[in-house]
Amino acid sequence: MTMLYALDILGTAAFAASGALAGIRRNMDIFGVLVLGIVTATGGGTLRDILLGDTPPFILKDETYLYLSLAVSLLVFIFHRRLDILAHPLIFFDAVGLGTFVVIGVYKAIEFRLGFFGSVMMGVMTATAGGMVRDLLSAKVPMILQKEVYASACLAGGALLYLLRLTAIPPVAASLFSAATVIALRLLAVRHNWSLPRAAERRRA
Repeated sequence: MTMLYALDILGTAAFAASGALAGIRRNMDIFGVLVLGIVTATGGGTLRDILLGDTPPFILKDETYLYLSLAVSLLVFIFHRRLDILAHPLIFFDAVGLGTFVVIGVYKAIEFRLGFFGSVMMGVMTATAGGMVRDLLSAKVPMILQKEVYASACLAGGALLYLLRLTAIPPVAASLFSAATVIALRLLAVRHNWSLPRAAERRRA
């Protein structure tokens, strides 16, 4: 198993867990929880592959991702109360998924000979599109559209990875460091309530 494949599996499991938890918090039945787990884990990568022209998408080439998403979602549905040992399990799993999928998306784009901008955008899309679908299906405003540090953390990690691969740093170290950067930025932003600036409201006369 290569390092990238291991990160892909880790990100898939983390996002499936975050999607399933979101479904449970919205009082969905087991079918809804499984659907949310699958779309969160595979939605970003599927959209990325379609845009890159790599069809059929990865989930149909290697059904391991589908089975893993189903298994993790089912386990979360059954044992979700035991996840309470984590202070904020949804945020934790979502952060891990963001970090790992940014790396996967950037490397996939580089493989298709995209430049800096395209590679970073594919990394961000891979990491955030599934979460956007999850939030929309659970009737929430997607986190990427809120003031929280979310997509911006992915942008930083994706840019860092693209630049690090141009240096003599080993690819494994560059990938792990970039993924850790995204995860750390996201968790620190939640802990310290960091947010991006918003336009000031106009004062009424």
